[in-house]
Amino acid sequence: MKSGLGKKIFRILWKAALWFFGLSIGSALIFKFVPVPITPLMLIRCGEQVFSSDPVRLKHDWVSLDEISKNLPLAVVCSEDQNFMNHSGFDLDAIQRSVDAAKRGAKRVRGASTISQQTAKNVFLWPGRSWVRKGFEVYFTVLIEFVWGKERIMEVYLNSIEMGKGIYGAEAAAQFYWHTSAKNLSRTQAAALAAILPNPRKYSANPPGPYVQDRIGWIVGQMGQWGTLKFK
Repeated sequence: MKSGLGKKIFRILWKAALWFFGLSIGSALIFKFVPVPITPLMLIRCGEQVFSSDPVRLKHDWVSLDEISKNLPLAVVCSEDQNFMNHSGFDLDAIQRSVDAAKRGAKRVRGASTISQQTAKNVFLWPGRSWVRKGFEVYFTVLIEFVWGKERIMEVYLNSIEMGKGIYGAEAAAQFYWHTSAKNLSRTQAAALAAILPNPRKYSANPPGPYVQDRIGWIVGQMGQWGTLKFK
């Protein structure tokens, strides 16, 4: 009796695993070519707005990477993930520095999440810090690095990232903050968007507060040292 129950549970788990891998790989293959229409975070934020006094706002206009100023990919790499072009989804050096800082008891520990990890989380998962969600994040990061490649990851990232309350992606952010298109973002404007990414619902790209203004100056300086960002 117990043996039969065990086999039944195993079959259920096996089928669930097959469905999960099939759907996840299938979704990754589809989103390699098709714009991501909406993300779990967008749905969660809309739900939060419904149950608050804030009006429901969702601005998200997908544009191709060719329609985004080259300043913006460079700005987010300089700000968020300077090893983006070289790592395979995870910045092991940044992870080690974060661990060492935590061991030293640092009050503010710089996150080690790469652009690839943030993209995987934004498109496929929900916000949170549980080990289960982190495990899924690792899986989806490896998957998109293998299926999409760096250029597509950057394109999806810049179109899906939260850039303000109800503002998602480069085009919506450019229109909201400066009434211009993502293609026309200046170096300073791109740096401003990159500067607010750690907490886009707290900070404003325009007008920038003291913290964001300082970050803009630092990011622009880094962009000057990099020159250009070339995808392989």
